[in-house]
Amino acid sequence: MRILRITARQLTGWEKSGLFPVSNSYSFFDLLQLRKLHELRSKRVRSAVIRDSLRAMQQQVAGMENPLLEASAFASKSRVAFRHQGATVEPLAGQFVMDFSGQQRVIEPAKLRPMRTAESAGEFFARGVALEEDPANYQEAIDCYNKCVELEPTHAAAYINLGTLYYNRHDYVQAERYYRKAIEVDPRYALAYFDLGNVLDETGRLQEAINAYQSAISLAPTYADAHYNLALAFDKARQPRKALRHWQAYARLDSIGPWAIHARNQIKKILAADDLKVVARRG
Repeated sequence: MRILRITARQLTGWEKSGLFPVSNSYSFFDLLQLRKLHELRSKRVRSAVIRDSLRAMQQQVAGMENPLLEASAFASKSRVAFRHQGATVEPLAGQFVMDFSGQQRVIEPAKLRPMRTAESAGEFFARGVALEEDPANYQEAIDCYNKCVELEPTHAAAYINLGTLYYNRHDYVQAERYYRKAIEVDPRYALAYFDLGNVLDETGRLQEAINAYQSAISLAPTYADAHYNLALAFDKARQPRKALRHWQAYARLDSIGPWAIHARNQIKKILAADDLKVVARRG
């Protein structure tokens, strides 16, 4: 991938996180997709956000199989937006920006509800995503996701979103239930293991949380947030040397921002403590 300046490590990470299929050869269209992925990642859009945005776009636009080729994707702050058929859509936010006589007007999520009753799992999922933007609509969003999985029982993303809505309500029993269901229907869904780890950590099951974060990283080695939370978990477990590896991984993957600063501070703290132990043993 020298022509696109993509390393083998990056490509492997994208394959494991579900952003790109594993292949021994690449067509011209594959190269176009890889170039767009490289562009989005260079704008510091997280792999999990890109993956979920692609899935949401497929759900919201009937018949769209490959959003990276069928729509024009670009970074919108920390998310992904798409230009398609004269409109710009940010699928995870459920927000459209449309062009009217040369002027752009924002249509907020509450105004995105379809005129007719939703019929497909994808339509219920898209409506749920739009409703999530306002906490007052959480119950209605839950109802949409439940209808989605009723119609399509293997819709892992809907189970994830259900779990997150219950997590935000501090209903950790239900949150765990839906995250585990997402893993059941899609065992290679790294985000499900990450979210499950958060619930397990929140409810005091530290070793189980560590196992869940490790599963997420085994599926997506460049999953920065999973490295961060795993480092925190090892710190809680008083295993600083194990934490060190994941603080270092996070610092490599995210070199700016407050979390990166915290990671670097933790690295210095652990290394300093280890130096003192070595001096004490020598003495």
